[in-house]
Amino acid sequence: MALDHTLIGVETPPHERTWTAKDTMLYALGVGAGTDELAFTTEKDQRVLPTFAVLAAQALGRRLGDYDPALLVHAEQAFELHRELPAAGGVRTTSKVTGMYDKGSGALVTVEATAVDLDTGEPVIASRSSVFIRGEGGFGGDRGPKDTWAAPDRAPDHKVTYSTRPEQALIYRLSGDYNPLHSDPAFAARAGFDRPILHGLCTYGVTGRALLHAVAGSDPARFKAMAGRFSSPVFPGESLTVSIWVDGADVLFRTAKDDGTVVIDRGRATIA
Repeated sequence: MALDHTLIGVETPPHERTWTAKDTMLYALGVGAGTDELAFTTEKDQRVLPTFAVLAAQALGRRLGDYDPALLVHAEQAFELHRELPAAGGVRTTSKVTGMYDKGSGALVTVEATAVDLDTGEPVIASRSSVFIRGEGGFGGDRGPKDTWAAPDRAPDHKVTYSTRPEQALIYRLSGDYNPLHSDPAFAARAGFDRPILHGLCTYGVTGRALLHAVAGSDPARFKAMAGRFSSPVFPGESLTVSIWVDGADVLFRTAKDDGTVVIDRGRATIA
């Protein structure tokens, strides 16, 4: 098994993605929004959760090499919004692999994507992500850049706790991520889990809701960017607490489970 290093720097053909108001409402339900967030879960004066940008900017997947897909996990996710997303709309996205890094026990593959308006060609979303593939390290490559993130030496300015539902992954997958790791117990067992885990991007969306309401006044137009590293799996039904430190427009955050296990680390957001 091996990664295809010839993919680095090669841009994909443009891929068009459109969405409806139903899609963005379903996404909001999938990341835990409910009756106290009707602006996102009903059509009345509907607005869109900023983290939907990650789905909107997803390009067509490409095979990164020859490996067991059960050994691939989402490692990092970041996005920047050039403007608020409409309830229904569309973008044209191109993406490219920007690096394949040797982490010893596995490989970290990084990808950047740019999404532009279908009609005007103006930038809408810039997205960065990475996946970690266990067993694909040891090829003698660069270990990749280091992150100097550190939590401030003070108590968080905000702490927000949300509970996920036992069926949360089954709702979230209807937004398009049908990876059986999140629904099929047998597939999850191949990956070393005793039951299906929650999508990392669902945990990311739950965290985004906490940031939106705690520091952006529930106004998606103020939410400009978000980045974080997935550090531990979440099982549907577990509660998540987001600790948030604010320094003007710059926000640091960390998401953890009830037992203190950090599930999203090195979090950064930009709020207007």
